[in-house]
Amino acid sequence: MNTKYLVVDNDVDNSESYAQAVDLMKSGEVVAFPTETVYGLGAVATNDEAVKKIFVAKGRPSDNPLIVHIGTKDELKNYVIDIPPVAQKCIDAFWPGPLTLILQAKQNLFAPSVTKLSTIGFRMPDHPVALQLLRQLQLPVAAPSANRSGKPSPTKAMHVMEDLQGLIAAVVDGGETGIGLESTVLDVTLEVPTILRPGGVTKEMLEKVIGQVNAPKMEEQEAGTAPKAPGMKYTHYAPNAPVYLVKPDNEAIEQSIRALIEKGEQVALIAPNELLHDLAKYNFTVGPINDLQAHSSLLYDALRSCDKTDATVILATTTTYEGVGAAIMNRLEKAAVGYVSTLNR
Repeated sequence: MNTKYLVVDNDVDNSESYAQAVDLMKSGEVVAFPTETVYGLGAVATNDEAVKKIFVAKGRPSDNPLIVHIGTKDELKNYVIDIPPVAQKCIDAFWPGPLTLILQAKQNLFAPSVTKLSTIGFRMPDHPVALQLLRQLQLPVAAPSANRSGKPSPTKAMHVMEDLQGLIAAVVDGGETGIGLESTVLDVTLEVPTILRPGGVTKEMLEKVIGQVNAPKMEEQEAGTAPKAPGMKYTHYAPNAPVYLVKPDNEAIEQSIRALIEKGEQVALIAPNELLHDLAKYNFTVGPINDLQAHSSLLYDALRSCDKTDATVILATTTTYEGVGAAIMNRLEKAAVGYVSTLNR
């Protein structure tokens, strides 16, 4: 398959690119497009043959549910049994934006491959390209991240092409994404709303709007057999070389690098600017040490950059679990083999 590369920016006539992307999706093809979180791989959510192509292109397990993207808030009522008051508060506060809401879906509307459950995650992205595409298409779109399953998510169109060229119909290049981590997934079907995947809308932000919110630990999320949201059950976000986490401390980083070099390892270090180290063969920054937004937006690019080196081990510094740090740590812990302390076990 020849993957079309459709550029959307201020220097080109965008109408033809959008028209091609819409026509491809209406004909049952999958198209990658930018959102404010990461690039998504979209198919019309009511077309089961199209949705199946997502799983084939990604190599994604069939029980890993897909999030449905919509172009307007008003559309949601067409797809769900009801919108609980807590969900409406979230919509009013955070849509369009990086928040997915798990709701009871109407039966027999969506392709069976979207999910094996009665619930579906819905979100309205906050990106002009995604919204324009959805509004021209006028159909709900199932869209996981546009990468091979288990690998770091794409924040640039180039990342999508590296993973999926020849496997999908088209990529719409709308530049780099902003947040750089997938959306927060909030289950509002439970008595206490529960975060199934942390993201750009933090627990603290949610609690200011809706009160108490549960945020189970990763091992508690993985305990269930049927995941209600993507990112809960399987290995995710991992580059080729094993990743080990190290505390953000110069001495700890230096000791870890020296120990790995003594074992003959080629070390790549992912760390804030202030903690990059000459002993590492490769250094990839995630921005200033106290800038969690930069860490969020640069993390996947750093992980992917390691795959273009001969690094045999990757060290990545940890960060706080507060605010968006919870999402960063969730992705790091999913990507990692373990902490540096496990290297000598």
